[in-house]
Amino acid sequence: MAIVGIDHVQLAMPLGEETRARAFYCGVLELPERTKPAELAARGGCWFESDSVKIHLGVEQDFRASAKAHPGLVVDDLDSLLTRCREKGFHATEPELLEATRRAFVKDPFGNRLELMERV
Repeated sequence: MAIVGIDHVQLAMPLGEETRARAFYCGVLELPERTKPAELAARGGCWFESDSVKIHLGVEQDFRASAKAHPGLVVDDLDSLLTRCREKGFHATEPELLEATRRAFVKDPFGNRLELMERV
């Protein structure tokens, strides 16, 4: 037996904030929204999925943003994505080099930390 991959990452969000989630994950990160299965849709939240990335946002009643834990998202143009984040009002750190990867951090509308990584 071996773990062979990750199907998706789930982050938490506050109740009723799906519009803000869509503005960031679709509008800024350009991840398409996937309709949640009917049996899960009543719980709220959103799913954003491309061919290679799946981020699910689930509602937490006593929501607290994840300040340290985070997904690391591989991007193909870090500078352009950071510019877009900043233009849309999302704080992003300056890129730094770690081994063969340029990386920066941005927070989603709810304060969840995301690492953006570009291989060099």
